[in-house]
Amino acid sequence: MYIPKQFQITDPAWCHALMRARSFAAMITADDAGVPFATHLPILVDPARGSFGTLRAHVARANPHWRYLAAGRPTLVIFSGAHAYVSPSWYATHPSVPTWNYVAVHATGTGALVEDPEQVKALLADLVRTYESPGPSACAVEGPAADYLAGMQRGIVAFEIPIERLEGKAKLSQNRDAVDQARTREALAAMDDPLAQAVAALMAGAPPR
Repeated sequence: MYIPKQFQITDPAWCHALMRARSFAAMITADDAGVPFATHLPILVDPARGSFGTLRAHVARANPHWRYLAAGRPTLVIFSGAHAYVSPSWYATHPSVPTWNYVAVHATGTGALVEDPEQVKALLADLVRTYESPGPSACAVEGPAADYLAGMQRGIVAFEIPIERLEGKAKLSQNRDAVDQARTREALAAMDDPLAQAVAALMAGAPPR
């Protein structure tokens, strides 16, 4: 990823926070012909495992992507955060051009399949705990549904990707002076757009989202 120095994020904790907040990612690996193959999927990050953390997820067994992971090919996973158009009309400095503010994390590593049924079950339980709303009607991986889920489990392939390279980028008008930054932040915060408001919050120092 192209990252000018003023937009570079080197703090793994910041990157992990964005990866958790925007965990529906794009995973890209070369197929057998060397052509990039992408899968869009929810991915969990375990920040405590490895130098930069470890990614955990699964794909349908019918999806050939797991075979490319099993072949030991480098894999890029892209986590895209809040983003918004920035109008030059907001600046005090003229002439200026339009641009886009955004945050993103790229994680690169070599995947390995997780074949132990108990480890796969643990991954599924972690995914459910992460995304399922609590309550009496919440999805469960134990109890009466356990047998059904065990059958469905055979239709997926779980994997882990130890992160070997972690790149964070926060393009938040750092290349503009303080006046233009403030005017941009105020304009975005005033918009009836949750993404624009999220970018304004990031510009104000809020945690990644």
